[in-house]
Order: sequence, then C-alpha cells, then structure tokens
Amino acid sequence: MVILDKTGPLANPADRDHCMQYMMAAGMIFGKLTAEDYEDPVAADPRIDALRAKMKLSESEVFEREYHDPAKRSNANSIQVYFKDGAKTPLSQVDYPLGHRRRRKQGIPLLIEKFEKNVARVFAEKQRRAIKDVCLDRKRLAAMPVNEFFDLMSG
Repeated sequence: MVILDKTGPLANPADRDHCMQYMMAAGMIFGKLTAEDYEDPVAADPRIDALRAKMKLSESEVFEREYHDPAKRSNANSIQVYFKDGAKTPLSQVDYPLGHRRRRKQGIPLLIEKFEKNVARVFAEKQRRAIKDVCLDRKRLAAMPVNEFFDLMSG
C-alpha cells in the first residue's frame, strides 16, 4: 500500500507506474495499459485523475501473505466497481498476472510480439528478420560475439 496507493498529482512516468489507481484508471478508460500510457500526453487526459479520485484501495492480508510466500510469490490484485445506483460488478481477481513465472507459456508469445513490434519501428524487414532469428535462437545468440550482435543492431 505504501508503494502503490497514491493520491494527488503524479509528476512523471515513474510516479504513475507506482500508482495502482493510475494503472487501473488508464486500463479502464483505454482498455489497455502500455508503456506509452505512462507518458505525459496520456496522463494529461483529465478522465484519468477524475477516475483515480473515485477509487479506494484496500489491502488484502491473503494477497500480502501469498506475495511473500516463496512457494507462491503471487502478485494478486482484484477490482470491483460500485455504481451510484448501488449496482456493482462482480469481483474480478487475478492471482498471477501475465508476466508472472507461473504464466510464462502465456506471456512468451506476447513478449515476442512486443519485441517484433518495437524492432519494426527501427529496422527494415531484412534486418528485423535477422535480429529476430538470432534473438530467438538461444544457442546462436550465446555463441555470437558481442561486436557481431551490435553490428546486427546498428547495420
């Protein structure tokens, strides 16, 4: 709670990345949360702070205990939305978010997709293919001299 429960102005992307209300509000408004969503142009959207101001975080003893349990190391979170008319959504809980070691099989394809997307922003198709081929071949990458890897990334 000390790290993630923040109210008031958030000065920079690091502040936003350590504010659960910001992450939840941006995700609810935009239907996603990416690195770009922590930057100033997105953070300037007044809907984010308006929604943040309506949120109340509470700590779960179970989540805290399972986070520190070496056998679990969960990073659980949950959300429930309450409406002015008294209606509410069902409680939505995720014990192991995407990216957690227990969800590696689900996360790796998305990580590769993200890598490809970002490499495509910088390099032409032939070079992208070469970079991807090397990076996805662990033995080949481990055997490649560092200078050759840097040549591949700069050429």
